Amino acid sequence: VLLAIGRDACTRNIGLQTIGVKINEKNGKVPVNDEEQTNVPYVYAIGDILDGKLELTPVAIQAGRLLAQRLYGGSSRKCDYINVPTTVFTPLEYGSCGFPEERAIDEYGKQNLEVYHSLFWPLEWTVPGRDNNTCYAKIICNKQDNNRVIGLHILGPNAGEVTQGFAAAIKCGLTKELLDETIGIHPTCAEVFTTMDITKSSGQDITQKGC
Repeated sequence: VLLAIGRDACTRNIGLQTIGVKINEKNGKVPVNDEEQTNVPYVYAIGDILDGKLELTPVAIQAGRLLAQRLYGGSSRKCDYINVPTTVFTPLEYGSCGFPEERAIDEYGKQNLEVYHSLFWPLEWTVPGRDNNTCYAKIICNKQDNNRVIGLHILGPNAGEVTQGFAAAIKCGLTKELLDETIGIHPTCAEVFTTMDITKSSGQDITQKGC
């Protein structure tokens, strides 16, 4: 059973209306621009209170640090709310970084994307005889930008560890060609990203017959 209780944005009784800061009346969250600036130019907001942004502590810390550097350190760096690695720590972990497939289609158009995917299984599952095709990996590539990886998803053991490493590569402009040129560590779960050759659009079978 997966229970997600969520969070409330307690913004209605802190005086925002007095200074004219607008909130989303449906959820109490605060709309901001790409520099965390509210509709009142001298008021900024960061973290879980932001409307339409990720509710993740590391994101809030990064956004706050970058905001302080822009306001007082002469920096121009903004927080990247897209290429954020995150994991759901369910018994079979799910990790992701970048765009979900549905949002990527909305952003770039389905005709401009290529999705590679594969089922796989960890070597340690061989002895207990677990289902060979339970784990899943997928990358979403932008065909108009040298097949740059704009989304990475993995369902399997230690997905958080795998996702964290690939997140840095995505920030550096990882492409499908670079993944293909990378030598995989055998036998690891992360190796699957270096051997993907079946596209979702092809409709080919992605079940695996061996490690």
